[in-house]
Amino acid sequence: MEKLLEVKNLKVSFFTDLGETQAVKDAGFAIEKGDFFGIVGESGSGKSVTTKSILRLGTSNCKVLGGEILFKGEDILKKNAAELREIRGGEIAMIFQDSLSALNPVYTVGSKMVELIRRHTKMSKAEAKKRAVELLAAVGITDPEKSMKSYPHELSGGMRQRVMIAMAMSSNPQILIADEPTTALDVTIQAQILHLLLDLQKKNGMSIILITHDLGVVAQTCKRVAVMCGGYVVEEGAVEDIFLHPGHPYTQH
Repeated sequence: MEKLLEVKNLKVSFFTDLGETQAVKDAGFAIEKGDFFGIVGESGSGKSVTTKSILRLGTSNCKVLGGEILFKGEDILKKNAAELREIRGGEIAMIFQDSLSALNPVYTVGSKMVELIRRHTKMSKAEAKKRAVELLAAVGITDPEKSMKSYPHELSGGMRQRVMIAMAMSSNPQILIADEPTTALDVTIQAQILHLLLDLQKKNGMSIILITHDLGVVAQTCKRVAVMCGGYVVEEGAVEDIFLHPGHPYTQH
C-alpha cells in the first residue's frame, strides 16, 4: 500500500515557567492511502498533541523538537506559512470533539461554510452556497437550507458535529483527522457519526485518522491502530492483531 503520511521519531514538548514537559517522545506511525487508522490511548498519552502537530496547530508554548512528518514524501515541518495553509483544511482536514467551541458563535453555519469553500476553491458565492447545501445533505442533515441559516447554539450536538464533518469535507481532503468526534454525544448519536465517517471514507476513498480513548470505537471502525502511552507509540498494527495478540503490557491490560 502507498504511504500517504508518515510520522517519524516525533518529539513535542510544552514550555512553561516551571520548565519543559515532554508530551510526545519519539512517536512514529504510517497512514496508507484509503486507510481508517485509529490512535488510541488514555488522556495525556500524547495522541491529540501528535495529530495536532501534523497540522502545526499546537499552542504558542508547544514546540516540535525533532522528527519528521512526511505527507506525500515531503516534510510538513519544513513548509512555510503559505504552503501550510494549502495543506491545512485543504489536503488534510480536522474535526474536533467540542463542536460548539470550534464553530464561531456569531456567524451562521452557512456563512462560515461558504467562506471556507471559497477559500479552497474558485467558486462564486452562489456556487459555494449550493455546494454547502449539498455537503450538509450528504452528512445526513434533513433540512440543510434551514441549517445554513442557523447559529451553532441553535443546533443539537449531533447536528453540530455533522456540520463540522461537512466543513472538513468541503475541500475533498486526502486525510481527515477526527479528534474524539463522538465524546460529547450520547450513544445513539455516536453510532450515527461513526457510520457517517465510514460511509464518507468508502465513497471518497480518503484516509481517516480517528483519535479516541475507546477501544470499542476502534474495533467498530478501524483497520489499523496505534496505541499510545506516556508520549510513545507502544504498539501499531492491524486491529485484529492488536486485540487478539497484544504484544505490549499496556495494551494487554
